[in-house]
Amino acid sequence: MDRRNFVKLAGLTAGTLMVGGDTLGKVISGAFTEGKRPNILLIISDELAADAMSWKIGNKYLNTPTLDSIASSAVIFSNAYSPNPLCVPCRSSLFTGHYPHQTKVQTNADINNSLSGKMKNMGAILKDSGYDTGYVGKWHMAFPQKDSSVHGFDFMRSIKNVGCDDEIPAGTEEFLKVKRDKPFFLVNSFINPHNIAEWARGEKLPDGEVGVPPALEQLPPAVKNLNPMLDEPDIIPLMKISAQKNKLFPVGNFDEKKWREYRWAYYRMIEKVDANIGKVIKSLKDSGQYENTVIVFMSDHGDMQGAHGWSQKTVLFDESTRVPLMIKVPGKSKQEIIPTLVNTGVDILPTLCDYAQISLPVTYPGISLKSSKARSKREFIVVENKMIQGDPIDGQKPEPSGRMVRSKKYKYCLYDMGIKNESLIDIENDPEEMTNLAGNKKFEKILKQHRNYLIEWSKKNDDSFYENNLHTN
Repeated sequence: MDRRNFVKLAGLTAGTLMVGGDTLGKVISGAFTEGKRPNILLIISDELAADAMSWKIGNKYLNTPTLDSIASSAVIFSNAYSPNPLCVPCRSSLFTGHYPHQTKVQTNADINNSLSGKMKNMGAILKDSGYDTGYVGKWHMAFPQKDSSVHGFDFMRSIKNVGCDDEIPAGTEEFLKVKRDKPFFLVNSFINPHNIAEWARGEKLPDGEVGVPPALEQLPPAVKNLNPMLDEPDIIPLMKISAQKNKLFPVGNFDEKKWREYRWAYYRMIEKVDANIGKVIKSLKDSGQYENTVIVFMSDHGDMQGAHGWSQKTVLFDESTRVPLMIKVPGKSKQEIIPTLVNTGVDILPTLCDYAQISLPVTYPGISLKSSKARSKREFIVVENKMIQGDPIDGQKPEPSGRMVRSKKYKYCLYDMGIKNESLIDIENDPEEMTNLAGNKKFEKILKQHRNYLIEWSKKNDDSFYENNLHTN
């Protein structure tokens, strides 16, 4: 039987995915020789900004030897973005391969909007295609943790949303010691450096304390863009006031010194997660399976670190939305940095399936990052958000949503609140996002182009957000 006929036959027997009763198509196992498909280890950090590793910024203030080692021979995607810079929306998107407006999970409060029976989890897709599956660490997605028949992960350990990082290496070692004839798909989901949120509030750190900040001269510098964006959309300063009235975001009075201490603590948390990842890699090597394992490292979203006066995430600035993404493939010995625009929520699943020789239906919106042909065709990506984590102002609580279009040189944002509800950034020349060009007549053509990008994407992906919010008069 030739490969084409084999794939046709496999398509007749594969399971059907459903979303709201609509057929998404069939998951087809590609033609492969058992034992030849690679293992896959997906490592997820929580709240780690794209450039916060010592291979990227040097080791004067931060030292991440494990991540540096992975990066030394990995394919690195320098323009990878979260689908929605918040834990539950991002993870629910990541593990289904669909946009947040498609999953209908846009905030952490939507975790109870179970995706069971609506969308198939990454774990189930890999399991149904012949992989042994395991998940160790933080869960935080809109699937029931305890029902492996739904999410597909047969091995589960340390499934907590706080305080589990130090348990992950032991759970991973337990999984790797199992003798198996199949390839494996294992997820390690770390919490740090998310503990920076507790640090800012002066609370006990769930994954261990990091000590007292040193003298001023030993602290890392503050970010360059502590000040607000010039001519920023109306909703941004309003949401900052709303957020900083809430005890979850007590950073309104932070001065430059306090932000430097924040960054120092943040780096210590990154070093803690790096050390735990180091233990995981050691177990993988000790198991004898390192050379046949694709290792993917990423973060769900970043952290603002004081940029424009913000902490944490949810906003559409790059410090919040842009994330690290490294793929280490067996046999590759040199680092390769690729500037392709990536939406991790829709692109990771097709990529892992490509390595696993699994064909997804064309109805999945992402691309495989393994394919240089697919990467070369992408002109832009779209990121979504919904900000609800603030307090009322004058009796009314603002809960705006937004869409962000990132092209090769520019970044456009549209919000559903405010008279001035757009921003346009020349991200190539203004990476700190200090000047909104949406009202600059010199950039009218670029602004219109990015509005059209959003309309094009919205129609293709059945998102009606722009219809009531894009005013082009």
